[in-house]
Amino acid sequence: MNTPTIFIGLMSGTSVDGIDAVAVNINTDDFSMVGAHSHPLPDALRQRILKLCTGGEDSVQLLADTDHQLGELFAEATLTLMKQLQLTPDQVAAIGCHGQTVRHSPPENNLPANSLQIGDPNIIAAGTGIAVVADFRRKDMALGGQGAPLVPAFHRELFSHSQKNRVIVNIGGIANLTYLPVEGNCIGFDSGPGNVLMDLWSQQHLGAAFDSGGDWAAGGVLNQQLLERLLSCDYFCQSAPKSTGRELFNWNWLESQLMEFDAIESQDIQATLSALTASSISHAIQALSAPVEEVYICGGGAFNRNLMEILQQYLQDTPVASTQVLGIDPNWVEACAFAWLAKRRLENKTGSLASVTGASRDSILGALYLP
Repeated sequence: MNTPTIFIGLMSGTSVDGIDAVAVNINTDDFSMVGAHSHPLPDALRQRILKLCTGGEDSVQLLADTDHQLGELFAEATLTLMKQLQLTPDQVAAIGCHGQTVRHSPPENNLPANSLQIGDPNIIAAGTGIAVVADFRRKDMALGGQGAPLVPAFHRELFSHSQKNRVIVNIGGIANLTYLPVEGNCIGFDSGPGNVLMDLWSQQHLGAAFDSGGDWAAGGVLNQQLLERLLSCDYFCQSAPKSTGRELFNWNWLESQLMEFDAIESQDIQATLSALTASSISHAIQALSAPVEEVYICGGGAFNRNLMEILQQYLQDTPVASTQVLGIDPNWVEACAFAWLAKRRLENKTGSLASVTGASRDSILGALYLP
């Protein structure tokens, strides 16, 4: 019997807005999407996740229950995708499941580093009848790395150009970028907030999950003084390797930054938060060691027209486009990356880049859970 070449990738990111499920065909001379599915998160489960993302006194029972429920939902998302594509378990080599991050503490000040993604892979494997690769981040952290970002190796595989220096930017809740130089090492890091602060502000003032297309922000006026205050956060001055998350860029942080700016209209604050995301990304790109000739955006931020326009303004003559131009819908790039990482794990090939994470070496990522 032929070895299956279809891999499924599951991703639930910092925005906590649903599960992305993709099926991709990967063989020696082809990487192509077979299909994709966006699976909703029930609001009650989303609130459990957000509670676990908030520092303080955590409940072990809450963690265990949420881990179990997410495992069932990841399995459900997989089975829904497989039904849509008429795939049987024996046609799928493995599932690569990132899980849902509820805490990420990178190496800092000699404190223990850890990263926790939940969504029990045993339940996914048992529920689908397919091997699951999960727990991708902690091996890199055990080797002294940040455990993030992990997608640059995939970006290098698919998006490198032999004659142009490129940057791939994933704008999810947090924004991370991958620098793909013609010569030299690939590097990558989290540049700062992506959609997370804009989404929080939209939820508070619009009652909407996000600012669709950035239309609300587009009608506001940037407050330069507030932008400078936001950009004064120490994180933006740190050198790579570095990673961040809701542990830093959250509602409490935003409120603390706004204490002296209570006279600003809420729409103008949204406009300024959009500028914060675009400015921090562009500053990170402009600080790279060599000029960048092309920038490609994936993640939900690629659909924020206002954000894309601001980013293009900041980057001036450097063209900014969606990864759709490169052949992959920006919605599905991260999920595709974890399908690819699952394949790397089955082949016992490295999936991380020490030049990105700061680990002592590249490593084989993920643990294998059999059905």
